[in-house]
Amino acid sequence: MLFLISPAKALDYETPSPAVAHTQPLFAQQAAELIAVLREKSPQQVAELMSLSDALSGLNVARYQAWSPRFTASNSKPAVLAFDGDVYGGLDAKSLSLADLDWLQQHLCILSGLYGVLRPLDLMQPYRLEMGTRLPTARGTNLYQFWGSEIADYLNQRASADKSPVVVNLASEEYFKAVDRKALKPRVVSCVFEESKGGQHKVVSFFAKRARGLMVRFAVQHQASTPAQLQAFAEEGYRCPDRLVFRRQAQG
Repeated sequence: MLFLISPAKALDYETPSPAVAHTQPLFAQQAAELIAVLREKSPQQVAELMSLSDALSGLNVARYQAWSPRFTASNSKPAVLAFDGDVYGGLDAKSLSLADLDWLQQHLCILSGLYGVLRPLDLMQPYRLEMGTRLPTARGTNLYQFWGSEIADYLNQRASADKSPVVVNLASEEYFKAVDRKALKPRVVSCVFEESKGGQHKVVSFFAKRARGLMVRFAVQHQASTPAQLQAFAEEGYRCPDRLVFRRQAQG
């Protein structure tokens, strides 16, 4: 199985990384194309394009200017250790063993507006470019058109070794839309995480994001190879009453 997750807006390039073998991003050439477009934007244009404050737009303009086609330990960090949002708090990759990180490298794909798809140990330079950004390029008016079927084609290639290939979607709708479903060959299984209160069930964004990371961690620790194995997920009070919908009693 392949697991898909979204990136995070928050980044951590301050905490030292453990000594792990790293890999180069697969779509560095495409990322360089996007960086070239972004470098033409003024701080005000970046702020308007991404709805950022002046401080954040200035920070990201500086990141685009500093971006290099050479990924090294001094300008980059393994993606799964650089992202620092709710999903990554649940995954807590920094506490995984080297063997677990190796399993993760073989089974997890991080979707990215700039990098297309990142493997967990791919080196990544800091950036801000959400998949839903309407950034015009020579390939179209937004990033979905820029990436086209490339992400789906890559996932097909990765899944081709499995007899019954499955993609477990733990990404947000914004990012999963970048996967061309018509081109994607593996079966897609989506996990839904709900909070239960008074007989009502609903998705609460913060908790659902953390649960997606917890699910990936569960898969790593149990080396899950079929969707049925994921139904045993019971971290932090979740239970699976039907399909892959996980519910727990509302917190707080």
